[in-house]
Amino acid sequence: MDRTAEWDVLRAEHLRPKADRPASTARGVHHVALLCADVERTIRFYQEVLGFPLTDLFENRDYRGSTHFFFDIGHGNALAFFDLPGLDLGPYAEVLGGLHHLAISVTPEQWATARSRLADAEVDTDVVSGVSMYFRDPDGTRLELLSDPLGEMYGNIVL
Repeated sequence: MDRTAEWDVLRAEHLRPKADRPASTARGVHHVALLCADVERTIRFYQEVLGFPLTDLFENRDYRGSTHFFFDIGHGNALAFFDLPGLDLGPYAEVLGGLHHLAISVTPEQWATARSRLADAEVDTDVVSGVSMYFRDPDGTRLELLSDPLGEMYGNIVL
């Protein structure tokens, strides 16, 4: 399916040159919240394998007995998790309106370290273009580590 003409129309109608774009009304991503089945397993994966420090852990205000915990993913951004015991949510599934994947920028050195740690943890990875690595966390959430700088993707400026 060739959608080039459709994309050309969308670009012409909505995409402004960087110098003509207004400043965003957002300050950044406060946190992205994901679900997990096992708090300790999630902490071990994100802190020990990926190198994202755990920064806080407390009871979820919306669901008694549920844990809400956070990891530092750099530049004032956080990745948060909830466990929701007793709800029997089932396995991770990609659905329309749901999360396809979460892409996180890391330095090339940290990318190589993560690749090695993921291999040691026997996590399957798919490397694309030598700078992008896809894999799944213990609950099946699809993640991407990208060694391109923030605001770039495969050599293109996207921000």
